[in-house]
Parts: sequence; structure tokens; C-alpha cells
Amino acid sequence: MAQVAEMLKGSGTSSGYDQGALARAIEACVECTQTCTACADACIGMEGMDRCIRLCLDCADLCSATTRMLTRQSELAGDLAQACAAACRKCADECAKYADSHEPCKICGDACTRCAEACSAVA
Repeated sequence: MAQVAEMLKGSGTSSGYDQGALARAIEACVECTQTCTACADACIGMEGMDRCIRLCLDCADLCSATTRMLTRQSELAGDLAQACAAACRKCADECAKYADSHEPCKICGDACTRCAEACSAVA
């Protein structure tokens, strides 16, 4: 996170966002993008996992876009962070259904929960 915080500090952009919260949200979005993508891949071929796969892929896409918007400190970043938090909560809820029997879903659900919290702090 130190690198993200340093980049934000040196960007020269004055967005009004709390820089610490912004850095935490960026890091959480990057982690969530990766874990959701990996979870979706791990669920491929498993019966009854279509909704989980779709939510993971949607969440990964939204987290990726949110990472870029937060990094640029876009005036729309807060709105996107709010949408990202909502998507992460849905994905975490879906992954929780399988967390006891499928480790990738547990890891993904935990990452989604962290991301939802971090994005909510920015939104």
C-alpha cells in the first residue's frame, strides 16, 4: 500500500478524497479483481456454480474499473466505489454459500468483504 499512497501523494491531483482511504480501496480492488477472477476459474465445470461464476466475473470487472477511477481520483470515483461495494457484497454473499466446501469461494468472499468495506469508506 505504501507505493499506492506515494503515487497518490505525488499525483498533484486534489480530489478531496481521504488519501489513506483511497489507497486502501485501490489495494482492496486490485486484490478483489484477482481473487474473483481466480474463483470464477476454479468454479468452471462445477455443477450449480453459474451464478457464482457470473457474479465473480462481474465483480472482477467492476473492481478493475474502480481501481482505475480511484487511481485517477476521478470526480466519479465515489459513485463507482459505491457501486463496487454493492457488487462486492453480492459476490461475497454468493461465495459464502460455498465457502465451507470450496476454498476459492472462501478466499474470494473474504476479499470481496474487505473490498466492500474499503470502497464504502471512499464512497
